[in-house]
Amino acid sequence: MRFPTSFLDEIRDRVPISQVVGQRVTFDKRKTNAARGDYWACCPFHGEKTPSFHCEDRKGRYHCFGCGVTGDHFRFLTELDGMSFPEAVERVAEMAGVPMPARDPEAERKEKERASLTDVMEMATGFFQDSMQGPGGAEARAYLRGRGISSATQQAFRLGFAPDSRNALKEFLAGKGVGKNEIEACGLVRHGPDIAVSYDWFRGRIMFPIEDVRGHVIAFGGRALSSDVPAKYMNSPDTELFHKGRVLYNHARARKAARGGPVVAVEGYMDVIALAQVGVENAVAPLGTALTEYQLELLWRMTGEPVLCFDGDEAGLRAAWRAADMALPMVQAGRTLRFALLPQGKDPDDLVREAGREAFDALVAEARPLADILWMRETSGRVFDTPERRAELEQNLRALSGRIRDESVRRHYAQELRERVQTFFGAGQHRRGGDKRGFGGRQQQGRPGAAAGRLAVSESLARSGLVRSAGGHMPLREAAIMVALINHPALIDEHFDAVEMMALASAELVRLRSALLDALAHGVAHEREALREALNAAGAGGALEQAEMLVRRANQWPALPEAALEDAREAFLQALHLHRSAGFLHKELKAAELALADEPTEENYRHLVEIQAELRNVQATEALIEGFGLLSGRAGRS
Repeated sequence: MRFPTSFLDEIRDRVPISQVVGQRVTFDKRKTNAARGDYWACCPFHGEKTPSFHCEDRKGRYHCFGCGVTGDHFRFLTELDGMSFPEAVERVAEMAGVPMPARDPEAERKEKERASLTDVMEMATGFFQDSMQGPGGAEARAYLRGRGISSATQQAFRLGFAPDSRNALKEFLAGKGVGKNEIEACGLVRHGPDIAVSYDWFRGRIMFPIEDVRGHVIAFGGRALSSDVPAKYMNSPDTELFHKGRVLYNHARARKAARGGPVVAVEGYMDVIALAQVGVENAVAPLGTALTEYQLELLWRMTGEPVLCFDGDEAGLRAAWRAADMALPMVQAGRTLRFALLPQGKDPDDLVREAGREAFDALVAEARPLADILWMRETSGRVFDTPERRAELEQNLRALSGRIRDESVRRHYAQELRERVQTFFGAGQHRRGGDKRGFGGRQQQGRPGAAAGRLAVSESLARSGLVRSAGGHMPLREAAIMVALINHPALIDEHFDAVEMMALASAELVRLRSALLDALAHGVAHEREALREALNAAGAGGALEQAEMLVRRANQWPALPEAALEDAREAFLQALHLHRSAGFLHKELKAAELALADEPTEENYRHLVEIQAELRNVQATEALIEGFGLLSGRAGRS
């Protein structure tokens, strides 16, 4: 019995090859990476003691590096178990939960017709390529040269040109003996009851062949050269070969190039081609529409963590949020998304032409996880200055995590988003790993719930004179950093450049740092007591005493001499990061305010709001730190 290719592809896609192979082998736990669909075992085809038999779910293939056997689901069953091919197909179909097709002469006839249609599409591809190189393709060639697309790249992607004629392709195919029905079935002409004479679908356009996963041309995309046409880009209509929402442009090449590594989804044909020209061959694109669930499944078959690349403008953000919403219910361990947001007004083609491949590689390396995109959408540009608004945010985030079908991932998302809310509102300093230590965040002890009560610093308290008086004219964070350096001199050598360049608001602390650096230059900054003596001799003892008193009153214990170096180092790094972030954001805020004053656009306003939100986050953490010391100190005196 001849099985339709589409049926074989479907059951192979539904059943991971590891599920077939796993019934006959035991996978090696040390070498296997199940999260990536990468499995190793001792080869069942020849005797061996170390695993050299490899199967990959994303490729649907197995290979033994010892004896050289290789194949897919069906070949494994026919060669190892001695099944006939129909029996192997039936076994995999049963595992997939897909009924076997009845023997259908009509279906077999259609399968033959489908094969013949791919032959017609191949003829059309050749026609378009020849037209590109002819006199009529001069404008198309000039356009591609202007976009920086080399002749070699044009040939690799088989780019062509559709003449601005109603009948050029139709007449060419008819001359090759292709019948009217086949031309229409391929979607190469417009036809129908309202059209007296069919005519070519694509006219006056640069042609991009669209291939299936096996590399067969199944459709075309066309870019108009004239600005008068209503659609700059258009695709073939849906046909027996082609369904727009079930195909990714450059799928076959990207799958081969990725080999289990990252795959990047960009927005258009030209982005894919421009990236390939600079060596980024693992890029794909949906066909002019938003990513579909089926296309997302295709991405996940290639890699567990594809990167979706979107423009950094408002439309790009909306597209990213739509993709995040679509993917959220389907994420699971080893199957998620990351998001790369391009600079404003740039697409990947622009980026690599202006800054080279390195700029795009850096963008992909810094791609944000799905949780970040969801958080950005729910918080960006919004003000949470009332209990009701904060409660609404928590409710929205709970609803988002509740949409995830996988129980384990759903639980981790709920925890992650809950911790972000607590940090954002300053309701607690819950860091990953459960460690709650830091400047102003020492390990909590005592009765349950006490820590939460003591750490809850309201926005009004953070703005009040009570909190500000804790720092006086010497900011607590700066004092804690300097005291930690003096009490733990090993930190000076580790972070000399950062200490030397750090901006300090307190004149007393500036003098203290100068004395500290002088002591270091004279070789006396490596031992605590000798350093203190040098600071006293330099007249900086009063500043040190004031800073240390402030730190003790605020209970910033990791900065004090009795703290272990490991605790001091960790808390010092946290405080230094907070200090840098606040300084940078204040500069960014001033620049954004000036930009908005000069040019009051929506883009500048949105940028200002985003910086204000980030600064509030930093200030909330700072209020949390200061408030912790204040409230615990008051509790001790009462």
